[in-house]
Amino acid sequence: MKQRILWALVALNVLLVVTLAARLTGDNTAVAQAPGGAHRPADYLMIPGEVTGGASAVVYIIDTSNGLLGAMTYDDSTRQLSTMPPIDLARVFEQGPPANPRGAAVAPGARAPGR
Repeated sequence: MKQRILWALVALNVLLVVTLAARLTGDNTAVAQAPGGAHRPADYLMIPGEVTGGASAVVYIIDTSNGLLGAMTYDDSTRQLSTMPPIDLARVFEQGPPANPRGAAVAPGARAPGR
């Protein structure tokens, strides 16, 4: 009986040593991403809004990974989903702000220079 327990413990120790050696000498590669730089899906931000002078609402969709802006609206009368072609936001923001057609902005209650 003691002989059988002794051999079972020896076999268990051999198994544990082999497992430890395999863990220490094995490949240490990261497998979080597929090889070749797989493209991850985009992150989307959806913002509900309303169209001025229209009867339907609009959902603005921003693709934050690719820098695109699009919009969708549902037309109840025709039962169709209308989409706007995507706009490249990088191109829009590189142009800078538009010129102020009304002149320099003045804070409420302040006097404009020269008056």
